[in-house]
Amino acid sequence: MASDVTLGCGPGVFGESVSVMEGDSITLHTEIHEGANIMWNFGLERSMIAEISGVYGIFTYDGPDERFRDRLKLDNQTGSLTIMNITTKHAGLYEVQISGVELSSKKFSSKKFSHSISVYARLPTPNITRDFSQNLSLSSSSSSSQQNCSLLCSVENVRKVTLSWYKGNSLLSSISVSDLSISLSLPLEVEYQDKNSYSCVLNNPISNQTTHLDISQLCHTCADQGLPLLYVVLISAAAGSLLIVATVVMCCIYKKLRKNDREVQTCEEMIIYAEPTFYKRKAQLKITEETHVEYASVTIRG
Repeated sequence: MASDVTLGCGPGVFGESVSVMEGDSITLHTEIHEGANIMWNFGLERSMIAEISGVYGIFTYDGPDERFRDRLKLDNQTGSLTIMNITTKHAGLYEVQISGVELSSKKFSSKKFSHSISVYARLPTPNITRDFSQNLSLSSSSSSSQQNCSLLCSVENVRKVTLSWYKGNSLLSSISVSDLSISLSLPLEVEYQDKNSYSCVLNNPISNQTTHLDISQLCHTCADQGLPLLYVVLISAAAGSLLIVATVVMCCIYKKLRKNDREVQTCEEMIIYAEPTFYKRKAQLKITEETHVEYASVTIRG
């Protein structure tokens, strides 16, 4: 939720600084006399972002890269400048110049005041997880380390923050990052049966986020932790062995089928098919001579 921040500006005030959260609105206050001209500039280049002119009226400008578009509001009575929904792009130096003839003294005066604004991104909540890789490494190196639980507190895409582990109110370790937006991780090793309270804290100069460690949920006894891990290793090994055996069997079957196929093809190639040839045989005519028989006439007398 955005909040309003005010920063005063008056005679003798120079070089004030303020830190705000991203998304907040901030008002830079000043006081002007009637008929005075006011000019607000931003950055080392002193880019004009707002002005009040007795001749031309009130104006606001988008500034470099249009970063101030629809974010500026200038009070024509006081000259105060409000920056709405501020982001890290709006961090920097703001300078106001007030000039004109003071009615009381009838003299021309010109004054400058500056403000330095730091803008911090809203902090994420640290995440505490179990570091199983570290547990495996420690357990393989020494038996005493099997009584400890390795943890990791991490945050992503943060800048200008410090990440710390606390035991109660005592600081155990910390790591910081400046302007670069990176991910941070901080390890912690505790005993499984540790009853102390631990917390991981992410903070910048104006806010912090805390995550408390629940050892009973993230850490277990060596036996409770070791058995499931052993089961996982055994199951993985068994699954890998079965996969290897299945692969070998499939390869053997495939080779056998290929071999049989090659043998069948070889047999078929060795068969020679003869072309049948038919011959016509000449018919033999057998001529039989008939025997010549003479018949005698027979006379019968009564």
